[in-house]
Amino acid sequence: MLNTIVELLKASGADAWEITEISERGWEFYCIRHALDQHRAKRLESFQVKVYKAFEDGKFLGSASASMAPDISREEAARMIADLLRDAVYVQNPAYTLNPSDGEAYAQSADIDLGAISRDFLQAMRTLPETVTEDLNSYEIFVSEMRRRYLNSNGIDVTAVYPVSQVEAVVNARDEGHEIELYRLYKSGSCDSAQLRQDLSELLRFGRDRLRTVTTPSLGQIDVVFSTDAAREIYDWFIYRLSAATIVRGISDWKPGVFVSEEMRGDRVTVETRQILPNSSANAAFDTEGAAVRDLTLIADGVVRASFGSRQYSQYLGLGDSFIASNFAVSGGGASAEELRQGRFLEIVEFSDFQVNVMNGDLGGEIRLGYLHEGDKVTPVSGGSISGTMRELVRTMRFSREQRQYDTRLIPAVTRLKDVTVTGAE
Repeated sequence: MLNTIVELLKASGADAWEITEISERGWEFYCIRHALDQHRAKRLESFQVKVYKAFEDGKFLGSASASMAPDISREEAARMIADLLRDAVYVQNPAYTLNPSDGEAYAQSADIDLGAISRDFLQAMRTLPETVTEDLNSYEIFVSEMRRRYLNSNGIDVTAVYPVSQVEAVVNARDEGHEIELYRLYKSGSCDSAQLRQDLSELLRFGRDRLRTVTTPSLGQIDVVFSTDAAREIYDWFIYRLSAATIVRGISDWKPGVFVSEEMRGDRVTVETRQILPNSSANAAFDTEGAAVRDLTLIADGVVRASFGSRQYSQYLGLGDSFIASNFAVSGGGASAEELRQGRFLEIVEFSDFQVNVMNGDLGGEIRLGYLHEGDKVTPVSGGSISGTMRELVRTMRFSREQRQYDTRLIPAVTRLKDVTVTGAE
């Protein structure tokens, strides 16, 4: 079907076009406790087609896209392409060009053993430190081989093959008369057994501690420590503000040579893109627009060095060798995780919701489980909320030398923000 779509696009009158062919084969496992309830294999395929039409002597470029099934007829495909060309008139942007070809097709090779990856996950789940009061209620494992082929009218023809995995787990914790559930979603390329056990062992402990919490008091301004996946939101604030799209749209004013904050008394962040991040679910040699992905320093010691992004917005910024990054690494800071856990602070490990606004840096979240540290006294707390803004907190933030990976993000294992406002639930 691919050759037919290419033939139709060449004859359609489109000024440019691109096709992404996605093929997925995978295995799925559904377990109650540790008993396999059901399992199945899957195989999916689809085509994403996008057409471009130039207007006003090439001053503007319109586009429209649609998904096509692999068994679509030639007639239906031709009709959909004609409809896309009509729709393109309604989306007119300042002109830009698609990525050019280097003249050669590229195919990323990979030997993905779905059976071995599945066994690693199932074995890791059986080694968790469960007890009579904290255990796994259920879990689901999804393991896939993704094959992504991208073609465009400039002659690019590239194929990437990479693994994508996911575990959804529900933990039960109980004591006399009470029982709660905690949920965790773990994404990766293949199975990192040690990291998975660490994540879910923590969740078992969090479930136990959640049952013996007291209400979070109104603490005013206090240092807050992040040591779980919520910390990704903090570092994603840096990453998104480096995107060409946010800069073009006026959301971010970060450009090369600019400090992320004029006054920095804490650790200075360094952010890099990575083509390969061990066990990431996005380890491809090219992006979704056919551009080569590479390692690139975006921020060095608090100073912006580069931006990244789509071909469209990168051209608007005048960037020549651009790409859409998926993997990011944030360097560690000047202190150990243990050193950052000194004094009086609130370590929050579970939120009902936590977000950092990319536009203004405001952060907020509702506390589901935290640990209030006051010298040698540690009290599990729940309820209440936190608030602040990264525009101020970035000046004094500190983060650990140790790092921790959350799929496509390698970030400091422990992050400490100074003087965050904590509103109690009393």
